[in-house]
Amino acid sequence: MKVGFLGLGAMGLPMARNLHKQGLLTAVWNRTPGKATELAAETGCVAAATPAEVAALCDVVVSCVSADADVLNMVTAALPGLKRGAIFIDCSTISADTARLAAAQLREHGVEFLDAPVSGGVEGARNGTLAIMVGGHAATFDKALPALNAMGKTVTHFGPTGLGQAAKATNQLMCAGVIQACAEAMAFAKAEGLPLDKVIDTLGKGAGSSWYFVNRAPNMARGTFPAGFRLALHDKDLKIVKDMAARHGVQLPLIEMTLLHYRRLLEQGHGNEDISTLFRLKDALFNDVDRPVNPAP
Repeated sequence: MKVGFLGLGAMGLPMARNLHKQGLLTAVWNRTPGKATELAAETGCVAAATPAEVAALCDVVVSCVSADADVLNMVTAALPGLKRGAIFIDCSTISADTARLAAAQLREHGVEFLDAPVSGGVEGARNGTLAIMVGGHAATFDKALPALNAMGKTVTHFGPTGLGQAAKATNQLMCAGVIQACAEAMAFAKAEGLPLDKVIDTLGKGAGSSWYFVNRAPNMARGTFPAGFRLALHDKDLKIVKDMAARHGVQLPLIEMTLLHYRRLLEQGHGNEDISTLFRLKDALFNDVDRPVNPAP
């Protein structure tokens, strides 16, 4: 199987490297060509000038880009090079409707499509341990498994096109709740005067622990928020969830609250930080009130 990769960002670059480790990576393309050139020098793959050039060299094309319009642009750009029977796998987080639109466009040219958004952060992308949620034809999923398994540890077929994105939307909703709880808990622990390193070590092994607490509470303790999952991207994802819920006539309080908080952080210029930067707002709650800290008994 010859696999091409479109989009060598924080997630895409390590995913492409893992395809190379399995001997699958043939060609890559990136909007800023320097990353593609560097990866080609590292792996021996082709740094293509266009997505169509990648497609012409490959049986499977994987894209990992930022937003719905980007995915549709990648499909359009790759189409001139895609062969009938090729598989286009999109690992971006987009709406289910956009995934279905991309699938329909490709189907007209005899190309198969899988929506395959991923979860697990840059750590999961680097270690090849991503959870990959896939929508599309079962037979296409089976054919694409060598590529999917090279990038992820848990690879699940959820059903027809769009259901991979529905599963990812569910995941993003859960992430909103977890990061809210972690940020609030860490701000509370700080206000109580607890040693935060011990809080992380001990509570990270308790019933309230989560991947986000273990991996992102240290950011909060340090007050630095290097991008693992950028707040601006989660904001985009939660707006997708909000629109999907609205079709059921439902407004989800957790989504509304988190989007409000994210808007404040975006206005403050924190959009490119990790979502653990939500701690800034929770910490400010305690700093904005007069209170006794560890009052004497």
